[in-house]
Amino acid sequence: MTDGISSDRARHHWLAPHTTVLGGLDPDAPLDDLEPLRPVIGGARVVAVGEGAHFVREFALARQRLVRFLAERCGFTVLAFEYGFAEGIALQRWLDADTGDPVPAGGTANAGLTADMGHWLRRHNRTGGHPLRFVGVDVPVAGGDLRPVLEPLAAYLRDVDPEALPRVEAALAVADRFAGASVAAAAPAWAALEPAERDGLTAALARLLLRARALEPVYVERGGADRYATALRLLEAAAHTDYMLGAMRDLFAGGGLGNDTSVREHYMAQTLLWHLERAEPGTRFVLAAHNNHIQKTPITGDHTALPMGHLLHRALGEDYRAVALTHTADRVPEMHPDASPAGFSVVEEPLAPPPEGSVEAALVAAGHGGATVLADLRSAPEAPARRLDRMRSQSAVMAVPVRDAFDAVLSVPSTTTEVSMELGAEPGRE
Repeated sequence: MTDGISSDRARHHWLAPHTTVLGGLDPDAPLDDLEPLRPVIGGARVVAVGEGAHFVREFALARQRLVRFLAERCGFTVLAFEYGFAEGIALQRWLDADTGDPVPAGGTANAGLTADMGHWLRRHNRTGGHPLRFVGVDVPVAGGDLRPVLEPLAAYLRDVDPEALPRVEAALAVADRFAGASVAAAAPAWAALEPAERDGLTAALARLLLRARALEPVYVERGGADRYATALRLLEAAAHTDYMLGAMRDLFAGGGLGNDTSVREHYMAQTLLWHLERAEPGTRFVLAAHNNHIQKTPITGDHTALPMGHLLHRALGEDYRAVALTHTADRVPEMHPDASPAGFSVVEEPLAPPPEGSVEAALVAAGHGGATVLADLRSAPEAPARRLDRMRSQSAVMAVPVRDAFDAVLSVPSTTTEVSMELGAEPGRE
C-alpha cells in the first residue's frame, strides 16, 4: 500500500510519470534530483517560487534548494523577494558588507525571509561561486509602515527639492501614528485617525508624486537619473501603501470594492519589471512570494484580485514561469487577527484530507503524499491536469485552475511552524 492506496493503482495514476521524488530538503545537499525542473523553466527570465502558507520551515528549506539550483545550474543572478523595495536596498548593503553586523531588521512579519535564510544567502554569496543580488518588490512592511520609504525620500528631496520637504515631513507625522509590523496592525490604526488626517496624507503623497514626475529634468540634473528613478519608486510605494490601508480596512470589515487588493499586486509586478528593465540583457531573476502572489491566473472566490504573477505573465509571456509550493500534511500555521504588535498571532490549524480535484489529492493518489516531490504540470496530459481546480492556501482550499496558474508544483509531506517576526529577529516557534 502507498499513501492508503495500492502501489499498482498509484503507478498508473496519470500524474505519476510526471512526478519526481526529491532527495530531501537539506539546502546544502547535491542538486541532481532537481534537474527535472530545467525543462519546466526553459529559457524564462523570471521564475517564481511560491509557498502555500507563511511560517512553514519546510517551505523555507525547499526554497533555498530551488534558489541554489537556479543560481548554480541555470545562471540566475538576482533573487527578488516579497519584501519591501526600500528594505531590500538595505539588505543588499548588508549582504555586500564584510562585517559581523547583525542582519538588519526590516521586512514583514510574514514575508518568508527569515534570519536563517538571510545568513544562508550571505554565506552562499561568499562561498558558493554563484552570488545572487537581492532586490525587494513589495510595499514597505507589506503595508504596515511608511517610514522605510519616506525617510530615504526625505533625504533625497533635501538635495534636489528642499521646497517639497515639508510635505514628506507632514506625511511622516501622520504615518507614525498608525505604523505597525504588518498591514493587519496598521490598517485598524489608520482607520482610527480622523478622516481629515487620512485625506491629508493621501493628498500630500499625491502632490509629491505629481511634482516629482513633472520636475523630472530638474531632479535628474540635480541628483542623477538613478537616484531619481529610485525616489520615484519610493513615492509609488508610499502611494500604493496609502491606498492599501483603506482597501485592507474594508476587507477586514467584510466589505470593500472587488479586486481592490490588486493595487499592491500591481506595485509588486511593476517593481519587478522595473528591476528587470535596469538589469543587464539576459539577467535571470528568481522571484520568491506566496503562491497567491505568483499564480498566472486571477484570484477568484471571496477575495478577487489580479495577482502579481498574472500581471507578469501578461507582460512577459513565456519569459515568466511559476512553481508553487504546497503540502499534504494534516496541519498548517495560520494567522489569526489580534491586538498584538504584528496584528495577528500564528496558530497551527488542523486540516481535513485534501479534497477531490485538488493538486494535493492528485499527488496522494499518485502515491506521493508521504514524500517531497516535484510535479511537472507542463508535461502532464492536458485533459486530467485541467480537472485540477483547487489547491491548499494557508488553512483554506482555494479555487484555482492549477495547470494554467502554475508550471510545476513542489509538495512536502510535513509542515513545521516557525515564526520569525522580522528578519533581524531570532526564529521561534509557537
